[in-house]
Amino acid sequence: MSDTVYLNGQFVPSERATVSIYDGGWMHGAGLFETMRAHRGIVFRLDAHLDRLMTSAAQLLFPLERPDLPLTQDFERLLVENRLVEARVRLTVSAGSMQEPLSGDRPAFTVCVTAAQRTTYPETAYEQGVAVAVSRYRQSGADPVTGHKTTNYLARLLALREAQQQHCSEALWFTPENLLAEGSISNIFVVKESVLKTPPLSTPVLPGITREAVLEIGRRANMAVEEAPLTINDVLDADEVFITNSGMEIMPVVRVERRDIGTGKPGEATRDLIRRYQALLEEECAPS
Repeated sequence: MSDTVYLNGQFVPSERATVSIYDGGWMHGAGLFETMRAHRGIVFRLDAHLDRLMTSAAQLLFPLERPDLPLTQDFERLLVENRLVEARVRLTVSAGSMQEPLSGDRPAFTVCVTAAQRTTYPETAYEQGVAVAVSRYRQSGADPVTGHKTTNYLARLLALREAQQQHCSEALWFTPENLLAEGSISNIFVVKESVLKTPPLSTPVLPGITREAVLEIGRRANMAVEEAPLTINDVLDADEVFITNSGMEIMPVVRVERRDIGTGKPGEATRDLIRRYQALLEEECAPS
């Protein structure tokens, strides 16, 4: 059976969904995307994802308005048409045709949404934790796309592939000043003496939707929460470390390459935040 996708306001079978070879995303990586978690047929924090994409579009491409993007009911319909309840939903927006010379005129954006059955990480990863590697690449504030979720993702994938070759699940990026930034596909947190810490957005790092949810959960749980500059020593000396994104949610990290973190097992603070995150997901994705 063919999948249904949303493309420029229409719901079409995936094999009929075509994009111009002159599209800016295809030719130059001039595009943005959001990967979202649907639970019980509802996209978790959809508005936050759309707001982030619109902010990036205004800074990197051209301003987008909310009516330029699919409506909430469009996302819901896409899930229904594909008979999905637990799903991975991806919204991609690219700069449209670049066949004409560049000008100050706003292009006709290409807007596409796809949905697929959510693939879960092994339960053993959450029970035992994962290892991460230190990327040899650096994340610079001088790069205009840093802190944005763009379709120009090759550097991230290269770093992730190198980490996987070391039997690690993620690659940690640092700035040229050796400050901790984020993972190739995740934000990172450390717990030290019951204080929850993560690099500030000004590092710069991606303003992750799950990252923000974890900060909210930590504050509600009366944890001390800090967005502060961190170094490799803060990671290695931490009691607990975990990474976050919409797909993995909260993933315990127990080793940096060959160096154990804390006891070498997922810590209680991380486990508690996982439970609280699941409760938040149930609460916000409850059917009306």
